[in-house]
Amino acid sequence: MATVCGFVEKIKYRNEDNGYTVLSLSEDGEEYTLVGNFHYISEGERIEAVGILTEHPVYGEQMSVESYEIKAPEDTAAMERYLGSGAIKGVGAALAARIVRRFKADTFRIMEEEPERLSEVKGVSEKLAMSISNQVEQKKEMRQAMMFLQEYGISMNLAVKIYQEYGPRLYSIVKENPYQMADDISGVGFKMADEIARKAGIFTDSDFRIKCGVLYTLLQATSNGHTYLPEEELLSSASELLKVEQASIEKHLMDMQLDKRLVIRETDEKRTVYASQYYYMELNVAKMLHDLNIRGTMPEDEIRTRLIKIQEKEQIELDEKQVMAVVEAVNSGLLIITGGPGTGKTTTINTIIRFFESEEMEILLAAPTGRAAKRMTEATGYEARTIHRLLELSGVPGDERSVSMHFERNEENPLDADAVIIDETSMVDIHLMQSLLKAINPGTRLILVGDVDQLPSVGPGNVLRDLIESQSFNVVMLTKIFRQANQSDIVVNAHMINRGETVPLGKKSNDFLFIKREEPNTIINAMITLVQSKLPSYVQADPFDIQIMTPMRKGAMGVERLNTILQEYLNPPSEAKQERESAGVIYRTGDKVMQIKNNYNMEWEVRNKYGIPVEKGTGIYNGDIGIIREMNSFAELVTVEFDEGRLVEYSYKQLEELELAYAITIHKSQGSEYPAVVIPVFPGPRMLMTRNLIYTAVTRAKTCVCLVGLPGTFQDMVNNEMEQRRYSGLKDRICEIYKLP
Repeated sequence: MATVCGFVEKIKYRNEDNGYTVLSLSEDGEEYTLVGNFHYISEGERIEAVGILTEHPVYGEQMSVESYEIKAPEDTAAMERYLGSGAIKGVGAALAARIVRRFKADTFRIMEEEPERLSEVKGVSEKLAMSISNQVEQKKEMRQAMMFLQEYGISMNLAVKIYQEYGPRLYSIVKENPYQMADDISGVGFKMADEIARKAGIFTDSDFRIKCGVLYTLLQATSNGHTYLPEEELLSSASELLKVEQASIEKHLMDMQLDKRLVIRETDEKRTVYASQYYYMELNVAKMLHDLNIRGTMPEDEIRTRLIKIQEKEQIELDEKQVMAVVEAVNSGLLIITGGPGTGKTTTINTIIRFFESEEMEILLAAPTGRAAKRMTEATGYEARTIHRLLELSGVPGDERSVSMHFERNEENPLDADAVIIDETSMVDIHLMQSLLKAINPGTRLILVGDVDQLPSVGPGNVLRDLIESQSFNVVMLTKIFRQANQSDIVVNAHMINRGETVPLGKKSNDFLFIKREEPNTIINAMITLVQSKLPSYVQADPFDIQIMTPMRKGAMGVERLNTILQEYLNPPSEAKQERESAGVIYRTGDKVMQIKNNYNMEWEVRNKYGIPVEKGTGIYNGDIGIIREMNSFAELVTVEFDEGRLVEYSYKQLEELELAYAITIHKSQGSEYPAVVIPVFPGPRMLMTRNLIYTAVTRAKTCVCLVGLPGTFQDMVNNEMEQRRYSGLKDRICEIYKLP
């Protein structure tokens, strides 16, 4: 073991989650590199560290720190160096020198006990004197807090949040009611609070614990799409989580309702329980939909006459339901247009746009994802944006409890438009629908377009289906498959799948192919051949534009296994390619990757052929697919190119926001369209292998669908009508509002 003592010259690297730090330490002209876990440390501080000296093959001699102690500066030179290091805001090197020259070895005692005397130094006001004193005291308190919280297994990053939220109160909160942190701090969930409580010796049947566990159970249910739970399911799940009797939980529900943390509703002799925020979210959405649903006054004959002229001019042919959709769009404050592939949704939207243009109306188009918005732009010739960009999202994103993320467009700053058209509405969850409706004033037409038979939104709620089933709004359901679409086996078979009919897999087809294979490895080999050599020339697309889609993440046909195998064939390692391992996954220059969480503040830029930025913006979204163009191991940066040449730089720490995307889950494909899709068909969990899943997958293909695997499994999926039941109360809230006098 060796011991070194000195000043923290520079923090070269720090992982805020676990405190792992690489820093340079200097003393009397000697410089040391220290690596290890430091509770809380900043440049300029003086430490004594004990550890083992090792020789790193790249970075040279280092000390692996076993323990360390922060030392108060002992002489005037050390005090001056610490104060002038930037550790204390408002104090630079020159001011630090004047302070130490005035008070000498008594400097730190003066700061702690007589801070008002600092104003004796030229350049130090009374306000700055108190600020310096507070910062010195706070740093001491924060170090103590970090060490205290580390004993409870709390990461450095989270410990800082806790300290900033509670200050000195954190000690009593951790020891008496750590569950409060689950309510107050993003990143502290029930399980973390429960582990802290266990270490603090809090009893299993604590009231705080049970109430927090009930809310946690309800909020966990939102990850499965639910906005509420039936009381019996809530009690059962919470009892299993908390390991207490249901009776011990039930007695708290009324108290939580009185505290406005829950809303309990009774319908058809059943009790349903909401976390309050979701009940009022649904109620608010229902009320705003009702207020938008205003009837227009233009005579139908006049609309039809003008529509004939538009059809002649644009050479558009509409069936009667499409004509009705245009009529309703003109005279409805709120209209829903739904239908499967090939039924003319895009033609209908285009005709509505032309009619509105003839009225000189301001029209806005949007979709839930970047890919869906891009498709909408290509199909209409009108600029479409993501709903997030339409609503001008700003701030730092958090979870649904965070107030730091907000839309600039809202009830106080509504969208400036006469009509708003939203495509792929089946993907819109209750959160996004509420935000959208807040930004639309009554009198603005809202037209929602989507296929109600697609997979529902990833987020909570079943918005499109609830709106249609409420029977409270104008709905036009397009059913006719048009002649051109009728020649596509993709469209014809998609409708057969949706009706639960037997698809003729042996039929010769130009765009719907089934390749029989039985074993997982032979299925994978066939998919590699299709993506590498067969399909690119057939659909005139790059291999990276052809998408493999699978129902599951785990297992022989799961994305995790498929991506590891496909990477070796489609982007094999070479000396010319940089690599970086993160969380067990190797990322390589040239890899196809997907963003797996919304990052609204991620900056992107588009460069011209000379490498000069010509466009900049922010926001990379869940489901965006790109290619790793460059990896810089020195700067620890990865450059990814997304659609439309948008280049984004990720730090190595941000690689957790990406995953390989040679294969993706069918859920992740929602709203996207690919030149060709390849789908492995192999047995899996029945709850995953469903009709609407395979229907969604098939309808993602523009030119060609290739299914590889077992015909029997494919037919089993078509026959499996099971959809995971979503507990969503928006339909009930809408019906209640329409029954009001």
